Amino acid sequence: MPEPGDAPGMSDITRRWAAEIAAAAGDAVPRAELERLVRSAVSEAADAAAGHCRVTHDSAVERFAALYAASPSGVALADADGAILDVNPAMLDMLETDIDTLVGRALTELTTDHRGTAALRTALDDLAEDGRARRREQVNLGVGADSAVLTNVTVTTLPSSDGERMHPILLAENIDELHLLRETLRRQNIHDQLTGLPNSGSFLTTLETWLGAVGDHRVAVIYLDIDGFKVVNDGLGPGAADTVLRHAAGRIESVFNGPNTVVARLAGDGFGVLVGGYITAADVIALVEEAMAELAEPVYVGETGVAVSISAGIVVQEAGSSNPDEIQRAAEITLHRAKEAGRAQWMLYEPELDEGDRRRYGIGAGIGGGMENGEFIVDYEPTVTLDGSNQIAVVNAVLRWEHPRHGKLDGSEFFPLADTTGMTPALGSLLLSQAMGDAAAWYSTFPSAPDLCVRLPTRLAVDPNLVRIIRRLLDETGLPAQKLRICTDSLALFDPRGEVLDTLSVLADLDVKITLAISGASDLELVHTHKLPVGFAILSGPLVDGLAAEGTEADNARAHLHALLERSRELGIKRMGADGVRNAAHARRLRDVGIFAGRGKHYGGIATAAEIRTVLDERYAHT
Repeated sequence: MPEPGDAPGMSDITRRWAAEIAAAAGDAVPRAELERLVRSAVSEAADAAAGHCRVTHDSAVERFAALYAASPSGVALADADGAILDVNPAMLDMLETDIDTLVGRALTELTTDHRGTAALRTALDDLAEDGRARRREQVNLGVGADSAVLTNVTVTTLPSSDGERMHPILLAENIDELHLLRETLRRQNIHDQLTGLPNSGSFLTTLETWLGAVGDHRVAVIYLDIDGFKVVNDGLGPGAADTVLRHAAGRIESVFNGPNTVVARLAGDGFGVLVGGYITAADVIALVEEAMAELAEPVYVGETGVAVSISAGIVVQEAGSSNPDEIQRAAEITLHRAKEAGRAQWMLYEPELDEGDRRRYGIGAGIGGGMENGEFIVDYEPTVTLDGSNQIAVVNAVLRWEHPRHGKLDGSEFFPLADTTGMTPALGSLLLSQAMGDAAAWYSTFPSAPDLCVRLPTRLAVDPNLVRIIRRLLDETGLPAQKLRICTDSLALFDPRGEVLDTLSVLADLDVKITLAISGASDLELVHTHKLPVGFAILSGPLVDGLAAEGTEADNARAHLHALLERSRELGIKRMGADGVRNAAHARRLRDVGIFAGRGKHYGGIATAAEIRTVLDERYAHT
C-alpha cells in the first residue's frame, strides 16, 4: 500500500529498486535501510524537479509581463464575461485615457460605432462557442466618438493562472497614421504636389471615363501653356517660378469652376481642362478668354510684378466620337498652332488644319530616321550669267528629302521642323559634307569649274562649331576655300543664339567667300554698319518680281534697283545676282539694270550632281 504522502505506486517502485540493489550488492545493507535510502533519493529528485518547474513558470510569467508592458500594440485583458481587468500602457496611450476609466468596462464598449461593437461581440461569441479567434477586424476604438482611433484588432483568449478558465484578450494595432499615409500617397498619386491640382494620370482617367459614357453630351479638352515661362524661371529663379505656377493654377481653377469641370497640371508649365455636358465651342472659348484676362493681372514675387500670358488649344467633340489618345493629340497640335501664330491666343481644333499639322509634325518626327536611311540628297541649282552666254557662274547646293510617303520635299518643308527637333546642325553638316565633296570632284577635273554656294539655315549659321566643321571639310575634300561661298541673311546675323558676325570674319580670313541674301536697301546697309566681309549679294523679293511686271511697277522697281546696285558698288560688293528669274524678258531687264547672274525656273530649276557633271563635261569638252 502506498504510504501517506507518496505518489500512487511510489512504495512499490521503491521496493523493486531496493530488491534489485540488494540482489546486486548482497546482504551488506539491510533491506529496510535500502528502501529508506531509495525513497529519500526519489523524494529529493522529485523536489528538485518541482523546483525547476516553479523557476521555469516564474521566468515565463516575468517574460510575458515585460512583453505586455513594452508592447507597441494595445492589449486589453478581460474576465470570462468580457469585462476589462487590465490594459497595457500602449492601449492607454492609444486611447489617450487612464486605466481607471477602462477597468470594469466591457470590451465591446471600447468601440465608437455600432459596426465596431457588433464586430467585437461576434468575436467574443465565437470564442465562447468554440475558442476560435477572430483576427484583424478593422475597428474604431476610443472612449468617445471624438477620440476614435482606427485600429486592426485581434480577439483571442489567454488561460487563467489556475488553467481552468479562458479569458478574452484584445490586441489592437493603431493604423490611423498608416491610413493617413496611404491617403496621402493616394492623393500624391493623383494630384500635383506643387499646385494641388489633379495630375496628368488623373486627367487621363477622367477623360477616358467621360468619353466612354453613353449619351449625347460633349467633352471639351483644353490645353493651356504659359508663354515664355522660361524667362520667369531663368530671370527670377525656380522659387519664383513655382509661385507663378501656383498663381496660374489658382486663376485657371477660379474660372473653370463649374460642374463637370476638371483642371489639371499636366507637366511643367502646361495645364489641361476638361469640361463635360451640353456645351458649345462658344461657351468654352468664353471661359478661355476669361482665364487669359485673369492671368494678365500680375502676381508679385518680392517687388516684381509678374504677369503671364497663355496659349490655348481647344477641342470640342461629341462623347464617343474619339478615343483619348486622338483627342489629346488634337489638343496638343492645336496648342502648337496657337503658339506658332504668335502666342497669347487660342485656337479651335479644325480637322482640315489638323490634317496638315499632323503631316508637318510627322515629317519633323521622321528626320532622324530619314538621315539614317539615306533619304536626304543634295541637288544643285545653277546661277547663270545674264550676258547671253548662259554660263554657270555659281552652283547652289540644295538639300532635299526623298520621303517614302510624301515624295521629294524641299528644305522649306523640313528645316523649320528640324529647328524644333534639334536636327538642323546634323542636316546642315550633311549638306556641307555632300556638297563640298561633289564640288571638290568637279574642281579636280575642271579647275575653272564654278564656285559652290551653300545657303545656311539659321540654326547652322549660329552654330559655334560652324568654322570647325567647314575647316575640317575643306581638309577632307580638298576643295579650295576660295571655291566655296557661304550665304546667310539678316535674320541669322542677329540671332541671339550665336556670334554670326565673328564666324563670317573667320571664314573670310580662310578665303571662303561670303554672300549676303537681301531683299532691299536696309539689308544691304548691314554690310556698312557691321563691316561685313561680303563680296557678293543675291537679291530676291519685291524688287526682282517688280521688274517682271509692266508700267509703273516695273519703272519703280528699275529705279530702286539702280540705286541699290550703285550702293552695293560703294560697299565693295563685286557682283549681285537675282533669285526668281521667270523668263528671257525678265532676265534681259535684270541684266540691263546691272544684275550679273540669275537663277530660277527660266534656267530649268534643280539639277542632280550627275546632271551638273554632264553640263561641265559639255562645257569643257573642247577647252
